[in-house]
Amino acid sequence: MRDRAELDEKIGELLRINQQQLGVTCTETSLTACFAELIRTASNRYGKPVVVLVDEYDKPILDNITKPAVAAEMRDGLRNLYSVIKDSDAHVRFALLTGVSKFSKVSLFSGLNNLEDITLDARYSALCGYTQQELGQYFAQHLQGADIALVQRWYNGYNWLGESVYNPFDILLFISKGQEFLPYWFETGTPSFLVDVLRKRPFHLPDLEAVRMEYKMLGNFDVDSIHLETLLFQTGYLTVKQKQVAFPGSTPEYILSYPNHEVRYSLMGYLLDNYLTDSRHERGSVYQAFLTNDFAALEQRFRALFDGIAHQNHTNNPIAAYEGYYAAVMYAYLCSLSLDTRAEESSSKGRVDMALRFTLPDGQQQVYIFEFKMVEGAEGDGSALAQIKAKNYAAPYRDGQHRVFLIGMEFNQQARNIVRFEWEEDN
Repeated sequence: MRDRAELDEKIGELLRINQQQLGVTCTETSLTACFAELIRTASNRYGKPVVVLVDEYDKPILDNITKPAVAAEMRDGLRNLYSVIKDSDAHVRFALLTGVSKFSKVSLFSGLNNLEDITLDARYSALCGYTQQELGQYFAQHLQGADIALVQRWYNGYNWLGESVYNPFDILLFISKGQEFLPYWFETGTPSFLVDVLRKRPFHLPDLEAVRMEYKMLGNFDVDSIHLETLLFQTGYLTVKQKQVAFPGSTPEYILSYPNHEVRYSLMGYLLDNYLTDSRHERGSVYQAFLTNDFAALEQRFRALFDGIAHQNHTNNPIAAYEGYYAAVMYAYLCSLSLDTRAEESSSKGRVDMALRFTLPDGQQQVYIFEFKMVEGAEGDGSALAQIKAKNYAAPYRDGQHRVFLIGMEFNQQARNIVRFEWEEDN
């Protein structure tokens, strides 16, 4: 819906459909008065209080989230409509409103102050997805031959403080498409709105590995105040991984991250191509280079990646002057390859810019430790690799099970590319 007029037309259509189905007629002309009359008349006709079900209650707002003025008009129109539910309390037994986002009661549900938010309620965590038990019980014959651990990695992981669930849309299409691993859910709603939000408020993408948010922030969402982390959580790109309470009686804090592999690699690939670089990238040869530890080929592909960045992405992007931008590009690039990439892992020695775990076909486990630096000189100064060694970042991986490689990458603002690429195997 493009404007308030279309919203009102759609609401009117839905009210007419409900009148026909319930066998009642509204005499009121305004939408809110008609809605109130519909509830009251239906209750009186059938001698029972009514149940009000509203699906995607927030869709008209979210469809216009990058157009604040239009979104605000939608919000105001919906607020008038939803206030009827509270005013008709004597005739309503139960109301359930479902949607992507959680708008504050002040902004959207003014007057409807008896709503109970069940988003973060363990009792309802599995309400809208398939549990692991349900997958085995109802889909076993359709998943014969499938690598269930891989299915779980791809499509499970949505959690709201209870049992994690699978995205039903993914599972049904995975089965119907012959068990092919594809980003089915992600491709139904490409998050173009994220690019607009990111351009207005730059964000260090590797931080999405572990986002810390207070309870209030999870629900602090309105067209006038959009926090990227909140938007990502409420639209399904981040989910709850852990709940923390500092001390008894304190407000809880939540650790958010990607729900699963599908979202992680798809989201980073999309943002790489549409926000960080504005160009498409050939990725297959990078995977082959990791298979053979061909570091010359890796350097060549990484240089080509940064060569492909549109000029305006530097001139119009203030973060492009900092190493965090190059780290974000590398992080998104490697995530988009479906590689096990971890950003800023902490240890007693400090925080590693990025670590990549890679398993060879023969089962050999390898780890690549990356450090990124912005330098002044045209040839770099070796500080990136030197820091990995000085801080002993490889220590946590020296377990006898991993082969460890250290990679230092230095960038120059003038060159807008790698000026020094060094590597060595940790012994």
